[in-house]
Amino acid sequence: MTTNSDSGKSYHRECTGEALETAKAHGSPKDITMFGSCFCPFVQRVWIALEFLGIDYKVYEVDPYSKPADLLEVSAKGLVPALRLETYDPPRAISESTVILEFLEDLAAMTTQRTLLPPGINPYARTLVRLQADHVNRTLVPAFYRYIQAQNEESQIRGGKEFVQAIDGLVKLFQRAQREGDIHCGLWSEGGTLSLADVMVAPWIFRATNVLVHYRGFQLPEGTQFRSYVERLLSFPAFKRTCSTEQLYIDSYERYAFNRPNTSQVANAINSGAALP
Repeated sequence: MTTNSDSGKSYHRECTGEALETAKAHGSPKDITMFGSCFCPFVQRVWIALEFLGIDYKVYEVDPYSKPADLLEVSAKGLVPALRLETYDPPRAISESTVILEFLEDLAAMTTQRTLLPPGINPYARTLVRLQADHVNRTLVPAFYRYIQAQNEESQIRGGKEFVQAIDGLVKLFQRAQREGDIHCGLWSEGGTLSLADVMVAPWIFRATNVLVHYRGFQLPEGTQFRSYVERLLSFPAFKRTCSTEQLYIDSYERYAFNRPNTSQVANAINSGAALP
């Protein structure tokens, strides 16, 4: 049970730390403009992919809760992330983090030749990575929000167990990929490189090490292989370049930790038992 009290802190509106330096380095007009907010893990997914795949872009930080007109032009729900493709006249747009990741993977295949998936000649290996990514979206991400939004001791204990089970499910999928001879196991394998599943899960693993520690006293599961994976994941250059200082996340997630009304569309979906938007 958390012993912290709600201090009424609001969310941050500008990156800090390494993320701020990266945003400054990507402040001039490019063919792709990424609409994002500094605290959003769905944005961080896309940002990591842009950095790793070597696709040039401009960062445009917005306040998604104020629903500025230019955000609504590229995202009908007013959600981030969204991409504005400036090469079209008029510009075109893509929203939803998983769809954007697919677009970036396809774009990189034609330009930078970098990839988050195994080679196309190994469709089974690619499927295994996509299964890992699907588990993150369907199971691990909702479990994170149920845990951080739980308000009584019983539901927090249950939420913590559910989140650990979701992590364990991902680990089993990583182990399956190794066991079945996947040649591209991402950062789970020592010496591996970033995979789609790594990009999908990294923002929530990171927030587990600061937000969940602070508000729920959470500790990541033990195990040498898992802890080594987390160390490789959180120290990977493309990931680190998208990270603000930990205090930004602790401040910005206080709203979730005390389940304030109308914190976000994600929080509302968790409270109502609906699918995440």
